[in-house]
Amino acid sequence: MRLLHVIGSMNPQNGGPAEVIRCLGNKLSENGDTVEIVCLDDPDSEFLSKETMKIHALGRGKGQWNYHPQLLPWLNKNLSRFDAIIQHGLWQYPGYALSKAASRPKMSPYFIFPHGMLDPWFQRAPERRLKAVRNWLYWKFIEQRVVQNASALLFTCQEEMRLAAETFRPYRPKRQVNVGFGVPHPPSYNSEMGKAFKAACPGVIGNPYFLFLGRIHPKKGIDLLLEAYSMLCRSHSPASLPKIVIAGPGMETSYGQNIKKSASKACPSDSVFWPGMLLGNQKWGAFYNCEASVLTSHQENFGIAVVEALACGRPVLISNQVNIWREVKASGAALVQEDSVEGALQLLKNWISLPADTKLKMAVGAKTCFQSDFSVESATRKLLATLNSPSNC
Repeated sequence: MRLLHVIGSMNPQNGGPAEVIRCLGNKLSENGDTVEIVCLDDPDSEFLSKETMKIHALGRGKGQWNYHPQLLPWLNKNLSRFDAIIQHGLWQYPGYALSKAASRPKMSPYFIFPHGMLDPWFQRAPERRLKAVRNWLYWKFIEQRVVQNASALLFTCQEEMRLAAETFRPYRPKRQVNVGFGVPHPPSYNSEMGKAFKAACPGVIGNPYFLFLGRIHPKKGIDLLLEAYSMLCRSHSPASLPKIVIAGPGMETSYGQNIKKSASKACPSDSVFWPGMLLGNQKWGAFYNCEASVLTSHQENFGIAVVEALACGRPVLISNQVNIWREVKASGAALVQEDSVEGALQLLKNWISLPADTKLKMAVGAKTCFQSDFSVESATRKLLATLNSPSNC
């Protein structure tokens, strides 16, 4: 199969969609399929030089809509070379351009991975009122037709698919398919990983710690975690508690700066560490050495970092807004609570009260959960079956 991915940016700092392409695309390439990507990135971007798939970087798009005058002509010229096209994400010009190019006669089918962008949280969150109105208008006049003309919407878990149907009306996709998602098996732990993480976050070495790994963004619930941790420190000796590592891009944003300042006032000194974005051995060293991975998010379509933690045999402490929470909890590898300060505090309290043998059982369950539910091999098979379905004709 010849497959084209269409995405606004492959920058890893933008979160999950680009990582989905890397995981699935690399696996498909290993299997002999041809995978190409068209994106609106500067072709000289350093992160593109590390990609193994063929990438057509047309240059940066303009404005919030991510408009680029060369995208539609490129699609008109190249779509016929592919058996199927996958659009990643909604609300931007690449999806509109693809739907327009694919509407011509005898064009291959296109599919959409919403990546959680149809989650009702985005329309209901009080701080997003103006954006919610904008999205509703955009849905009414443009996006609903982009969705309706796609051969199918592709979802990474059952909960994401269920929630997507609640958000907009009319909502009439031709098909909805839960293709799942998985990540590659992580490299086995070695001493270089420990050294790399120690160099990135030297202050925490020698101490147990909770790990948050992801974008520093309001929807991630980092404020809930830190407020809960500060409350825990007031009722327990801070020296007896694990530290917290908050690792990810976004510290330069106003939210990142404010959350770090608040933590420095509320939490004991030398208890919260901010190493920035961790990659390669740094990331794996952080996962393998943590007590547990924590994600108290208000909305999480899938949670790649959660699955990577499971793959490393680490238990996870998550909110019930992480869409895969049911599967992970059923495996015995997770503690789950509401996305609130009280919920985050209960997660931390429950963890520190667990006996060592229970924590060990959760670690074993984590690896089992990853292998049974979130391997990239299973997700790739489901995706190919969907793309090759006769119903796409």
